[in-house]
Amino acid sequence: MLAATSSPLKTLSAAEFASLGLEQVAYIRPVTLPDGKHAIGVFAADGRPLAGAPNIEVAQALVRQNELEPALVH
Repeated sequence: MLAATSSPLKTLSAAEFASLGLEQVAYIRPVTLPDGKHAIGVFAADGRPLAGAPNIEVAQALVRQNELEPALVH
């Protein structure tokens, strides 16, 4: 049986938890623009929009150029 341990994540405030990954990861997901066209949105780990791209390949390149790792979100 494993001993119960306290996870460091349980001690984080909501703001600290939301900031996890900000310096490492950007999320990529499809978005619909106000004019009804489709694009790929690039978002910070906290959900803040960072950029838009015409396709996934360009979105991934934008993320990597900024020394982040892209993560696809469906």
